[in-house]
Amino acid sequence: MNRNQVREIPTSTKIPPERPNVVEPGYRRWGRAQWDRIIDSYKASGKPQEPAVCPQCGAVYHQGRWQWAPAPAGAARELCRACHRINDKYPAGSLTLTGPFVAAHQDEMIRIARNQEQTEKRDHPLNRIMSIERPAPDRLEISTTDIHLPRRIGEVVKRAYHGELDMHFDEHGYFVRVNWHREK
Repeated sequence: MNRNQVREIPTSTKIPPERPNVVEPGYRRWGRAQWDRIIDSYKASGKPQEPAVCPQCGAVYHQGRWQWAPAPAGAARELCRACHRINDKYPAGSLTLTGPFVAAHQDEMIRIARNQEQTEKRDHPLNRIMSIERPAPDRLEISTTDIHLPRRIGEVVKRAYHGELDMHFDEHGYFVRVNWHREK
């Protein structure tokens, strides 16, 4: 078979038997479709009217994505996904830092988290820290509006202070739980 020929894949691999009338985009691997089963209830089913501005944070939806830009005249007002999550107190990611080391270095770890947020938020306005809580002297809990920021903060903390890093991505939902621990 040369490069320009298209290989026909049997119908049974194109449509899963439990969903016979639904054709969804998927990734191909060894001739079988890999169906994306991650469900994010905060992901819009369609694109917002363009241009749109979030009345809460001021992010602008323009050219197919949310970005930091001056609001154009006559822009529609629509709440962005991050502000919607913040208002509902429904995070997409959680980072928990634990251990006696955290009690001695909480301020430094908060600075690292805020610095990573600023770096990420510069290009991705929907990636934000929702809250930083200290439920115990040796515990810090950081909630975020996306799944990438907790991983990024956790990796930076691990590079800076070593310790143990554990990540768990929810298989069927849009959520990640990252745990970091260091004794001394």
